[in-house]
Amino acid sequence: MAARDAKMEESSVQKSVKGLEDLSKGVLVPELEALTFAGLQIVEARKGFLRCSFIVPNLVADKIGNWQVGAMATLIDVMGGATICSIDDHIPVTVDLSISFYSTVKIQEEVEIEARFVRSRGKLTSVVVEVRRKENGELIAVGKQWSTSINKSTQVSKL
Repeated sequence: MAARDAKMEESSVQKSVKGLEDLSKGVLVPELEALTFAGLQIVEARKGFLRCSFIVPNLVADKIGNWQVGAMATLIDVMGGATICSIDDHIPVTVDLSISFYSTVKIQEEVEIEARFVRSRGKLTSVVVEVRRKENGELIAVGKQWSTSINKSTQVSKL
């Protein structure tokens, strides 16, 4: 039983990592979304935990040369979802996302993004995603996300 659980855990983590890698290469999404994730490097991945390194690309700059907050929010949301996928094989749907921004990041700066499972309550799962400056560990943003998981075989309404 424990061997089967370990194998299932490894499979879920591998699927999360592959999904993030595919996003960073533009395999899963249209070109515009792929630009947001270009260059994302997975540093550590285990059940309920992901750490990535990311050099902010020029294409996600705002008017003054900082990482656009919308692009950062997209990355935070996807990292949270991938962390949930590492726990089980369900598709997460974000139902609440709160992000606090503490600092800006210049284009071509390297950041570290760490996402970790907090708790589950019924079908709801909570994760926290932190973005830190790689150079000195300064906190850039914290995202708190609640998601619900739907089984892949479940029909999703088009409404």
